[in-house]
Amino acid sequence: MLNMMTAIQDPWTKKSSGANVGLTADGTPVHLYVLRADGIEVAIMNYGARIVSIRTPDRDGNLADVVLNYSGLDGYVADISSYLGAIVGRYANRISEGRFLIDGRTIQTTVNNNGNMLHGGSDGFDRRVWSGQCFSSWVELTLKSDDGDQGFPGNLTVRVRYTVMPRALRMDYFFTTDRTTVVNLTNHAYFNLSGNHETSIFGDELAIAADHYTPIDSRLIPIGMLWPVDDTPFDFRSRTVIGSRIESDDRQLELAGGYDHNFVLTGAAGELRKVAHLHNPDSGRALTVSTTEPGLQFYTGNFLDGTSYGAAQERHGRRTGLCLETQHFPDSPNHPNFLSTELRPGTIGRSTTIFEFSADTP
Repeated sequence: MLNMMTAIQDPWTKKSSGANVGLTADGTPVHLYVLRADGIEVAIMNYGARIVSIRTPDRDGNLADVVLNYSGLDGYVADISSYLGAIVGRYANRISEGRFLIDGRTIQTTVNNNGNMLHGGSDGFDRRVWSGQCFSSWVELTLKSDDGDQGFPGNLTVRVRYTVMPRALRMDYFFTTDRTTVVNLTNHAYFNLSGNHETSIFGDELAIAADHYTPIDSRLIPIGMLWPVDDTPFDFRSRTVIGSRIESDDRQLELAGGYDHNFVLTGAAGELRKVAHLHNPDSGRALTVSTTEPGLQFYTGNFLDGTSYGAAQERHGRRTGLCLETQHFPDSPNHPNFLSTELRPGTIGRSTTIFEFSADTP
């Protein structure tokens, strides 16, 4: 079996910042940017504006990669369903039938997931080469999405800035349009704090600051209601072992094959606040998530199926990584009671998320 620990994490962090890591099918060069601060090493690739590596120490000071990845560009190009580490958009998560109204006009986007739009459609931002500008502690990636791209209206410009700080990675999003559109951006990194990408995330302990979540139908589309987490497997208001309830006799878990749900975060949207805490007892590593977003999609890698990708034939098994995707709610354009994701000309959309890492004291 492939040794994920050595075969995947080493190639990225050993490259110099700005290194060319390959070409896309149309000959576009792809670059890697390596950022370092006290207690953290991060590698960012401009193909999909992806996080491809985050190395942090465990309780004994040993560095290891805590996100699922591939050792080369070819793995990411071949895997079009996992979105490993990518910025997904123009609309993250799902829109029912890819259809919604803007100012009374029906918008039809491409559909790519059981008749629905998922993560921007059939050719989303995760499959684009972004332009990059790198400095000592941060890299800024920019993408221009033309009017009509995947059916969405408006010429949209997106900038995502990744900044490393001591043991932390900050993501700042900025976006503008010349025509009213909808925008919902997030990062789709899969975390495995053990540092061993072959192990399950079942033993990790998670807390989410959310009193409600948005239940889904059989298509994994929100039904438009906010259900309380009280006395359900979705109550993560105190630290809970993920595997302790994931197989519960609960219709919502059955529909998604585990957790793949949006949590309604407490606190005011637009204000940066701590919303989630993840802890791996074996390594002692912990991750604290802060965001300005109103929601968080907790996804337990239910659709990772061990398929091999790229020349190295690397693979990721089911539930070997989890996502904590800060976002607006899925299918918001079709639910007036959800916070709006509309972006109008003359305004600048903004969002911030911070991943802060720590470790138990030995």
